[in-house]
Amino acid sequence: MRMTSRRARERERLVQRLREEGIRDPAVLKAIQETPRHIFVDEALSSRAYEDTALPIGFRQTISQPYIVARMTEALLAGGPLQKVLEVGTGSGYQTAILAGLTGLVYTVERIKPLLTQAQARFNYLGITNIRAKCADGLWGWPAYGPYQGILVAAAPMEMPQSFLKQLAVGGRMVIPVGASSSAQSLMVVTRTADDFEMKTLERVSFVPLVGE
Repeated sequence: MRMTSRRARERERLVQRLREEGIRDPAVLKAIQETPRHIFVDEALSSRAYEDTALPIGFRQTISQPYIVARMTEALLAGGPLQKVLEVGTGSGYQTAILAGLTGLVYTVERIKPLLTQAQARFNYLGITNIRAKCADGLWGWPAYGPYQGILVAAAPMEMPQSFLKQLAVGGRMVIPVGASSSAQSLMVVTRTADDFEMKTLERVSFVPLVGE
């Protein structure tokens, strides 16, 4: 895909902002620079695609702020390479595309069919072939292909879902926002040990709620 010099400059400025905000993983920064975020937003908002802000994508959903995408991805990969990852909440598909460039295979679940259809069209346009997607209630995850070495949840449940913990492989990591309201959510990293789960809070965040059927 040909990238204009303007788009290239916009992406470079975004990556520089992410560095200034504390993102350090060079692979994550490279993925952000190489992934065309403007493809994942409505054309009317494409001029704002490389701002470090969340943008609406319809159906009362948003495409996450690039810093949050980078922060969650960096935290997920901090334990080492991941071959099989579950993403809950495909949304626009931007986070999915970032993960696909950094992991072996991404299984992604989205409950809103038109969003999933749009995202799949974007993956096809970009030639991304290591994503498996389905329309389903995200609260169930995708147990048929578990356990997963990594799980990234792009919407906030009120409390930690047991279904996700069960689908996390021993030694695996999950990055998930948890909280009852958008003003009181915490971004958590969960690591599964041989006989328990270790949980660490990263920072305060604001996500759309994770809604079941």
